[in-house]
Amino acid sequence: MDRTIQLDTLEEAQALFGAHDKNLKTIEKRFKVKLTAREETLNINGTSNNTKKALLVIEYILNAIRSREADLEAIDISCLIANFKKNLPLQKDSNITHAKLSDFASQQTQGFVLRQVQNRQIGPKTDGQRRYVEAIKNHDIVFGVGPAGTGKTYLAMACAVEALKNQEVRRIILTRPAIEAGESLGFLPGDMHEKISPYLRPLYDALYDMMDAERIEKYLETGTIEVAPLAYMRGRTLNDAFIILDEAQNATREQMKMFLTRLGFDSKTVITGDITQSDLPEGKPIGLEQALDILKEIEGIKFISFNGADVVRHALVQKIILAYDKFSEK
Repeated sequence: MDRTIQLDTLEEAQALFGAHDKNLKTIEKRFKVKLTAREETLNINGTSNNTKKALLVIEYILNAIRSREADLEAIDISCLIANFKKNLPLQKDSNITHAKLSDFASQQTQGFVLRQVQNRQIGPKTDGQRRYVEAIKNHDIVFGVGPAGTGKTYLAMACAVEALKNQEVRRIILTRPAIEAGESLGFLPGDMHEKISPYLRPLYDALYDMMDAERIEKYLETGTIEVAPLAYMRGRTLNDAFIILDEAQNATREQMKMFLTRLGFDSKTVITGDITQSDLPEGKPIGLEQALDILKEIEGIKFISFNGADVVRHALVQKIILAYDKFSEK
């Protein structure tokens, strides 16, 4: 089946195609169609069902470009397609309209933009991520558990920065267990702070993505933002703060209980981790795993599970995660 789409301008075509035709290649691969651009037209060739799906997505993107309702750079085309295929499956007798697709796609971007950094919008891109952000907004303790690349830490950081900006909290506290991943801290150069710093680097990286460096340095100096190993949380009561525990699968049972009981008044905490990636010594119980079991009946605590469909890194990361899951099942 062949379908043809008329393009209005060269600029419109460039926005639709993406850099080096990246968007077209993604649509071709995901819908198993052949896209051919000729002058001011785009031809879609494939089975009737696949062509219909690809046409709906392309026309949505074109409508977004023409109406300027969405910044195409802020929309992950792969995530848009994945969510579309998951939530609006088109059968041969389906009656899905362009309006319905537009409504669906707009849900992916509208109302969930957490930060606007230069020309980039930071917000959830999958159903799982959207449920995660909603949970953080509505609950004081949220567990985000799942594989790498699902945005657990990044989105929690965005929520924390937004809460600080809106004066919902007075400070942000970022922490993670400083545990070796097969290497020994003793062989690293420097004092204890310098030895621990590399383990906290991912938190700094996410933070510098959200705010300008000058403001971050000021906040770090004044204690408005604190980045510290989990062990430094012992004995404290954390009031009026947004607290993120990252890499919680490396926390022991004792550390997890210690951390969860630090929560003070007007505070919110997010715990992120991937139980399959624990660096604790073999046979050592994982604190995160125990907490998920012990706390599951407590009202006010929300648990969000991510899977491969929520991965927003390179497309191969999803396949890698699935391959390891299948291997573990065996």
